[in-house]
Order: sequence, then structure tokens, then C-alpha cells
Amino acid sequence: MPAPTDDLGLRPAVPRDVPGIVRVHLRARAAAPMPAPVPGDAEVARWLGSRIGQDETWVAEVAGEVVGYARFTRTWLDDLYVDPDHAGAGIGSALLDVVKARHPGGFGLWVFASNTPARAFYAAHGLLEREHTDGSANAEQEPDVRMEWPG
Repeated sequence: MPAPTDDLGLRPAVPRDVPGIVRVHLRARAAAPMPAPVPGDAEVARWLGSRIGQDETWVAEVAGEVVGYARFTRTWLDDLYVDPDHAGAGIGSALLDVVKARHPGGFGLWVFASNTPARAFYAAHGLLEREHTDGSANAEQEPDVRMEWPG
């Protein structure tokens, strides 16, 4: 587990961050106990690129490299991913703190039921499990959990 870093930077994402965001997204998903994404890597890259400027997106940088990101709307945290090489260094917590600060009235998120580390992370940061589904409404058709930070 990496030690917390003093050179962590957090800032809103800009278009030039898209390759780093895509890299983090693909690496983090591959390392997590969750189903593979339904679209291919190229489709994920196009989708994430199209969301910059549409959704609020913040990146975490270490030494000028994107090592994590959070993408969210007024009511939903859609993505929070940290590169596996930087997991455990407080980057996810720092990004989640940004989302909480930007939306102090609360927000929700969906997490796969199989992703017990993510569920534990969110619970440790005050999010509550509000709903469990069979996954029939998500692309992966895998059970998921709706969590909420009440603000």
C-alpha cells in the first residue's frame, strides 16, 4: 500500500486529461471485483471523453500524472476510480471529499454488490446502503447496491 502523498493535486478535469482518465478507469475496473464493462475499451474512451464538460469531473494528480478521478452530477456520483498502483494512499478519500464539498446536500451512487472493497470504502465514509437490486437494470446484468450520502 503506497504511503499518502504530499504532492497530490486535485483539480477540475480538462480535455487533455481524457487519456489519463480512461487509463485509470480501465485499470481500476480490471483490478476490482466487479464485472467487466459491457462496452469495449474504445467505446469507454469515447464515452468518458464526451462527458468532460457535461458532468463535473475532478482529477487527482501525482507528479503531473492522473492517478484518479471522480465524475458526478448534482445528484449522482457516477465514477470514482483510483489507479491500482496508487490505491490505499488516500486519493479516493480526497476525491470523495471534493464531491461531498461540491454537493453538501447529499448524492447517491450505484456500486456492484460484488465490489465489497468499494462498498466498505463508501460505508466508512458515511454512505448508507439504501437499495439492493438483481442487476436487471444495468448493462452488466449484475446485482448492485444504491448507496447514498445524506449530506
